Amino acid sequence: MSNGEKIIAEIRHECDEKISAINAETENACNSIIESAKKKASEITKNAQYKLEEQSSKLLKAHQSKCELEKRNMLLKTRRQEIDNAVEHILDHMVNLPDKVYFELLYNLAKTSDIKDGTAYLNAKDLKRVPKNFRERLAESGMNVTVSDTPDESIESGFILKNGDIEENLSFSSVIAEKREEIEDLISKELFKE
Repeated sequence: MSNGEKIIAEIRHECDEKISAINAETENACNSIIESAKKKASEITKNAQYKLEEQSSKLLKAHQSKCELEKRNMLLKTRRQEIDNAVEHILDHMVNLPDKVYFELLYNLAKTSDIKDGTAYLNAKDLKRVPKNFRERLAESGMNVTVSDTPDESIESGFILKNGDIEENLSFSSVIAEKREEIEDLISKELFKE
């Protein structure tokens, strides 16, 4: 081998070593970049998974809360309907009591009246079935009233007492409306015992 060939071989050998070193360095750099990318990808995946779980949890809680609210509203609506039905049933029952019991209820209502003198107004149905001793029984309640012969069709049951400009509505629906809260409490306790 000539000197020129030796120099070329040596240059070639140095180039091969440098290329090997560059390749090794590049491979190390690539491996380092790949490892770093894997770590970042893993972190991103973990963060994404955490955020997904967090959002899923929030969404689930929101839906559960909404379902509970809807359930509660439905329960309250059902209770309200049942109470309204019970109040209607009570009023209907009171209106359709046998005559003797019906008028006993009117005498008891008269005892609660603030008006002690005046005129009592009844509807046409009640005027037809009013007992002969109605005025006397009202007097026993401490009332000095006359019974109007003219029916008042604005009254579905019970009666209205008038003394001049003062009027007291003792119709069953008015009495129930006045005592509605107490009645609802009693009905609620009976219907929805827990």
